[in-house]
Amino acid sequence: MSNRNRNQLPNNLPQLQNVIKRDPESYHEEFLQQYRHYQSNLEIFQINPSLSNEVFQDLVMFLSQVAHCYPNHLEQFPQELKNILQRHYMVMNPELRMVLCRSLILLRNKGLLSPTSLLELFFLLFRCKDKLLRKTLYSHIVTDIRNVNAKHKNNKVNSTLQNFMYTMLNDSNLVAAKKSLDVMVELYKKNIWKDAKTVNVVASACLSDLSKISVTALKFLLDKDENDGDSDSESEDDGPTVKQLLLANRVRKKTKKGENKLKKALTKAKKKKKDLKSTTFSALYLINDSQGFSEKLFKKLESSNERFEVRLMMMDVLARLIGVHQLFLFNFYPFLQKYLQPHQKEVTKMLTFYAQACHELVPPEVVEPGLRAIVNNFVTERNSSEVIAVGINAVKEVCNRCPLVMSEELLRDLAAYKKSKNKSVFNASRSLIQQFRTLNPALLHKKDRGQMTAEEKNVRPSEYGEMLSKDYVPGAQFLDVNTEKENGETTDGKVMNNENEESDEQWSDDMTDSEDDDVIDQPEENKVPEDIAGSDPSEEDVEIKASRISQTKIFTNEDFKKIRLTKIVQQVNPKAGKKRKREEENKEPSERKDLLSVDDIEQIYGKKRRSSKEERLASAKAGRGDIKRTFQKNRCNEFTSTTNKEKRKTKAYMMVKHKVKGKNKRSFRDKQIALRDSLLKKKRKTKF
Repeated sequence: MSNRNRNQLPNNLPQLQNVIKRDPESYHEEFLQQYRHYQSNLEIFQINPSLSNEVFQDLVMFLSQVAHCYPNHLEQFPQELKNILQRHYMVMNPELRMVLCRSLILLRNKGLLSPTSLLELFFLLFRCKDKLLRKTLYSHIVTDIRNVNAKHKNNKVNSTLQNFMYTMLNDSNLVAAKKSLDVMVELYKKNIWKDAKTVNVVASACLSDLSKISVTALKFLLDKDENDGDSDSESEDDGPTVKQLLLANRVRKKTKKGENKLKKALTKAKKKKKDLKSTTFSALYLINDSQGFSEKLFKKLESSNERFEVRLMMMDVLARLIGVHQLFLFNFYPFLQKYLQPHQKEVTKMLTFYAQACHELVPPEVVEPGLRAIVNNFVTERNSSEVIAVGINAVKEVCNRCPLVMSEELLRDLAAYKKSKNKSVFNASRSLIQQFRTLNPALLHKKDRGQMTAEEKNVRPSEYGEMLSKDYVPGAQFLDVNTEKENGETTDGKVMNNENEESDEQWSDDMTDSEDDDVIDQPEENKVPEDIAGSDPSEEDVEIKASRISQTKIFTNEDFKKIRLTKIVQQVNPKAGKKRKREEENKEPSERKDLLSVDDIEQIYGKKRRSSKEERLASAKAGRGDIKRTFQKNRCNEFTSTTNKEKRKTKAYMMVKHKVKGKNKRSFRDKQIALRDSLLKKKRKTKF
């Protein structure tokens, strides 16, 4: 009888925790009893921190759960846990250390701890040789910082943590420095810390002497995903991927509600993937001292003993920095020149780096030795056609960024490859000729220039250091505002009154009847006036007209689109009276890319490239057309009923499983064994 009435709450902490959360005042005495028990166990722990104490672990977790119910008694409790970890985290039991960390995370989620002090402690705990602990801390740090900046940017907290993480990158412990860098990269990719300070802190890690640190920072600047088993770049709350959603959809019941839910989930997953995949190429623009940083990185590259893949990433980062910021690093070009050999490993990447590092501010005499090396090593008859095509493509990309490096004699030698029977070499040579038709047609032979207007024939590249500034928007002469108003049209091309509408219709009918061959078949929104496409005004009139329109008009995106389309019309069809296809109108003029890819160099057409699965499916569907394959097509009466064989195809598999299975045929070996057993059985029977 006495055992039934005995209070079991002191020995059942989960039950006591539950009732305290419901009514803290009624169980105040029980709480004080457990709190005194915790204090006595804390004194025992401080005597020998390396011992395991399960009772102490349970009491710490219990107090963390009810800390918000008794704030006066547990005011110093979070600080006590922090002090324990700071003093003894390297020697204490791993299970107890994990319990203390989870208790602090729980207190932080209840708002009883500031984020700055707790996160600084967690960064120090990255030094522990406990992979599970580092994974837990990494996930909490990323989630907590994201929650802090959910509604608005908390610049005070961000600045404090960024300064602390900058010191952690120089930590003597490799694992702690690596995890700190992973946190910063993850926060940048999730658009939480996407600012210049974060980029510069990560970029400074490229100069680290530790290989893992520098490689992670280089991959960040190159926008490459790091496949490191110890770094968890994706947190657990990112949700299922597109592949997981599609696999789950295969086994679920097909309903309309489920289809709508799947579409929403796919849209959300693709959007999240796009946000996570947001290019970090913009990070290169946020580097403060790009010239000083590139000089330090190049100095490290020259004396580096790292493996070839790491040095390759350093070259890639340097080439991008030089091209994006138009830096002066003249020693980089002869450094790359020794790698410009056909037998060199990753030679196409080396050619891409050399072309990427060229820009208009580099003196031509600095780039010319490398260009000559490419021509002498690649564009020779002793090499295969693929090597020649790669060399000409590399020359084209270098000249696209530094046109003054090309000489007339060299260009005409390369243009002679247009007569090659190999498709790759032929296309490479023709693309080089087409490029110099717009850059500097005077270097080409007369027969290679093609039909050009007087203005295009006088085109020449700017001299080194020459700056051409204009007081008007180029192409503004194609937007005649006064003509549009006089014709009764608004900027949208709509007629203002009925009288003007009739006159416009009459004008369009006359134009259609009389000059049908001169009109270019264009979409309505991309129509270009005929006088613009066919006329060739003098240069002085064009500048005056463009200057007048630029001073009296605010340009919109539609205006710039109209200017581009008109330039295309004049380039493709300089003279009236020639028809062209509609597809040619919508082609945009070739623009210089900020970043080069290896595909721009490896444009080899010797064999047809293997199509992807999506392309093969699209081709099969296009060839199939609207044909519906049914069993009714070969029947005399299309309204007859289906056969049992046809009905079986629409039934569930479990209904026809026993019929589909069929009879299993025995193998030859099974027949041998059966025959042997049968003979042995008969032999035994004959003995008796």
